[in-house]
Order: sequence, then structure tokens, then C-alpha cells
Amino acid sequence: MEEKVYKTMNGAGAMSIAVGVVTLVTGIVCGILMIIGGAKLLAGKSKILF
Repeated sequence: MEEKVYKTMNGAGAMSIAVGVVTLVTGIVCGILMIIGGAKLLAGKSKILF
């Protein structure tokens, strides 16, 4: 019984680490894309005529 619990906890821990890494990478990529997009908007601000 204890071995089954140990294996379940091991799997859950590994999955949590994997999901955490994926979330971290996704967040960093989204942040970089937002910074690049904002910089392009600010750079093109002077070309807009109303």
C-alpha cells in the first residue's frame, strides 16, 4: 500500500514540475512579445494622423 502511494506522489510531483516549467516559459515568451509589440506601437506613434 505504501509503495503505491509513493509512486502516485512521485508522478504527481513530476507532473507539477513539468507544468511549472511550461508555465514559466510561456509567461516569459508572452512578456517578451508584449514588450516588442509595445515598443513597435510607441515607435510608430508619430506616423499616426488624426
